[in-house]
Amino acid sequence: MRTHNRTHTRRAVLGAGLAAAGGGLLAACSDGAGGSSSPSAAPAAFVAPDGAEVAAAEAKRGSGPVRNVRLTATRTRIDLGGRTVDTWAYGDRLPGKEVRVTAGDTLALTLANHLPEATSMHWHGLALRNDMDGVPGVTQRPVPAGASFDYRFAVTHPGTYWFHPHSGVQQDRGLYAPLIVEDPEEPLQYDKEWVVVLDDWVDGVDGSTPDAVLAELSKGMGGMDHGGGGMDHGGGGMHHMSMTAAKAAEAGKSPSRMLMGATSPLLGGDAGDVAYPHYLVNGRTAADPETFTARPGDRVRIRFINAGGDTAFRVALGDHKMTVTHTDGFPVEHAETDALLLGMGERYDVLVEAKDGVFPLTALAEGKKEAALALLRTGDGSAPGATARPRELEGKLLTAGRLKAGEAVRLRDRSPDRTVTLRLTGSMAKYDWAINGERYAPSRRLPVAAGERVRLSFVNATTMWHPMHLHGHTFGLAGGGARKDTAIVLPGKRLDVDFDADNPGLWMLHCHNVYHAESGMMTLLGYRK
Repeated sequence: MRTHNRTHTRRAVLGAGLAAAGGGLLAACSDGAGGSSSPSAAPAAFVAPDGAEVAAAEAKRGSGPVRNVRLTATRTRIDLGGRTVDTWAYGDRLPGKEVRVTAGDTLALTLANHLPEATSMHWHGLALRNDMDGVPGVTQRPVPAGASFDYRFAVTHPGTYWFHPHSGVQQDRGLYAPLIVEDPEEPLQYDKEWVVVLDDWVDGVDGSTPDAVLAELSKGMGGMDHGGGGMDHGGGGMHHMSMTAAKAAEAGKSPSRMLMGATSPLLGGDAGDVAYPHYLVNGRTAADPETFTARPGDRVRIRFINAGGDTAFRVALGDHKMTVTHTDGFPVEHAETDALLLGMGERYDVLVEAKDGVFPLTALAEGKKEAALALLRTGDGSAPGATARPRELEGKLLTAGRLKAGEAVRLRDRSPDRTVTLRLTGSMAKYDWAINGERYAPSRRLPVAAGERVRLSFVNATTMWHPMHLHGHTFGLAGGGARKDTAIVLPGKRLDVDFDADNPGLWMLHCHNVYHAESGMMTLLGYRK
């Protein structure tokens, strides 16, 4: 959304308290031998989110035209297409209204919190100033109920992004929306653009809430009580469980949402933890899908965003090939495919040459035997039904590891200065998801230094797949592979990715399964002063 420029004064909401959060609130870690990372150093050794280093990095980004936006997080009723639910959303729509800016702009967004609890806003995929990253207890104070917060930062890189809270499991309600950053020198030629947001939905259905789902999952498989660990991890990221919802779940006032037996060879086995009653494209169920209209022969750019909490989606457009042009906002060498697999938090841009007729865009909830649906209409014809499964879903499928970064954004060859090993641990049995055997705590962070080439070595020691997301940076997959901020790590596998430490501050690194993250599978990277 674009609005006319107006004077915007940012309130002093961070100040000394945030400096304390960046230092004293979080204990720290220091360099170990051989460039690895191990705990020890004092908090003062690390860059604070509102420190001079962060301000200097933002100054280098420059300040372009200001785009002013106001959003309200509020309780509302949403029609999903034949099913109306009570939920939380940005305004009265799902997804929230798209925010669209141009690379080089300054985004000034005021978030008004009309929810019954504190919230925040994280800008997924953006390399922005650290004190605007939206992680309460790390980069900002929580935005209390009835209060507002002014986010203001330079937006430097074009691409497909999105935003959502980083508070508890709020993201698995209706609190999400696309952020599209246009390229002022757009190299692609296309006639129309279709932003497609995928989601799995549980909130407000038969009394269910994401907090109640977390309460059930946290007991572990078979309903055994393993201490409920991970429901509240003390202010470092996705925390703040609603105790009302927890008590309701314990009292059996909402149906069980624990999923067992969902498997997918593409995901290496177990497909997910949560049995969602609905799967959505742009806020609509397959029973009453959105229809996107174009003309035969139009070149359509589709921007896919997986905003789900626990579901990978396999997407295909019936009777069409897709040409992949970008992933996670960064260009790739163009590659043709029938289908794509998106983990939670991932984005892909594709081009399609629209044929004449009505075609299903099907998003299969991978391993869960259900699907979301939207329609592309360019001419006459009857619409495919809710159960449409185009043959392309079983055709050629591209995953991120098969893509090459566009030459202009490819990481240059360089040996890593530091390797950070992240062993992904835990199980469904105890629901004790963690990194390096330790559930998230604000007392730990892994050090990096400005200017370093850092290798993140994800070692998945679990029987579950994990979409791992790094805040404030993009990393490169091996061998000149795609630039990403979120990547799937399959069970029993290792994934090495590299990034350049060029954005100082404290940055979350976590699984983007919202229930895994909230249960402990997240950590912090901290820049040394």
